[in-house]
Amino acid sequence: MNIGIDIEEVERFVKYVKDKKFLERIFAKEEISYSIPRKNVAQCLAARFAAKEAVWKALSTRNKFTVTDISIRNTKDGKPQVYIKNKKYKGIDISLSHTDKYVAAVAIVF
Repeated sequence: MNIGIDIEEVERFVKYVKDKKFLERIFAKEEISYSIPRKNVAQCLAARFAAKEAVWKALSTRNKFTVTDISIRNTKDGKPQVYIKNKKYKGIDISLSHTDKYVAAVAIVF
């Protein structure tokens, strides 16, 4: 079992909201299309980035990929799930949390 955690400042992502090149370099198209319509786009992007980082940290001993290979997608009921290289990764749970200023993510590999 491994655990990864990350925290990000939402304000850091405000400037990236309209930077299409940055978004496409860091986020999967599914993450972008999920985040852009949200009321607080920067918060949503920051949470996804924190989740990607937490997953990468939790899998650090097995990494044969980069953080940009990781994407976070929600089920219809809103539960975030991990995809690596566009394949659902079984055996990892993530949890996201946020305030107006910060987002945090925890990933547990079992």
